Formats: sequence, structure tokens, C-alpha cells
Amino acid sequence: MSRFPQEIAAQLLRRSFEELSELERGVVRHFADRRHVSHNVNRAFREQLSQGQRLADRMTAFGGSWTFIGLALALLAIWLILNSIVLKRVGRPFDPFPFILLNLVLSCVAALMALPEKLDTLREQQWSELIELQRRQLALHEGIVAARDRAGGSREDA
Repeated sequence: MSRFPQEIAAQLLRRSFEELSELERGVVRHFADRRHVSHNVNRAFREQLSQGQRLADRMTAFGGSWTFIGLALALLAIWLILNSIVLKRVGRPFDPFPFILLNLVLSCVAALMALPEKLDTLREQQWSELIELQRRQLALHEGIVAARDRAGGSREDA
């Protein structure tokens, strides 16, 4: 089969290349050049992300990975062993049992993990309040219109 757009249009679509719409001609050209007609929406989305958004995505991907979980557990084990055994023998553990500093660090991490959920709850609460305010405004507006109609029409009539 020939790769010229005119011949492809004639063979596959049984119409001349000139009879095709601009969109159809573009598809035939892509077909003739053996290129994809569609584009990768994931790539297009990634290309429009800012540097900060890319960094946040990488941090999120790492923070939810098994590598991160393994490193976190290893760090906890090292912390506990270092403070319980090694530094205690020397007499200078920086966080002796009951590991108050470690507890503080883990509490901060837990608070950071709970933060998005709390923000979502606040956002939902704000939306509910906004909808309630809008409902009240509509009721007031309907009351004003009804009172105007009972009084004999609108100002536009005057």
C-alpha cells in the first residue's frame, strides 16, 4: 500500500483527498506518516504542572511507598536501639526511655497525616454554611418579590 495521503484516502475511504474535511485530512496524513492521531493526555497533563506540583507528586509517591515505610521502620529501630542500648552504656542517651522526643516526632507525623482530612471537613462545613446562606437569601428575595407584587407591581411599572 502506498503511503501518499491522496492514495490512502482513495483506497480506504473511497473519496478523493480534496473531498475530505480538514479533520479527516489530518487523520489521513497521520496515518500516512504512521503517527498517532491521538495524544497522551497524561503526558500533556504532566507537562502543564508547575515545579512545585511536580515536587509534591514525587514526595507523595515516595511517602506512600514501601521504601518509605521500610526506611521509617528502620529509623525507628535505630532510634530505639541507639537510645536503649548503645548510648545508655555510654551514659548519654539523647532520648532516654520512655522516648518522649520520639513520641513527639511520631505525634507530629500523625498530625500531618490527619491534616488533609481535617481540611476536607472544614471545606465541607463551609460549603454547607454557604448553601444555607444562599437558601436564606433566596427566601428573602422571594419574600421581597411577593411583597412588591402585593403592593401593586414593580418600580418599572411606575
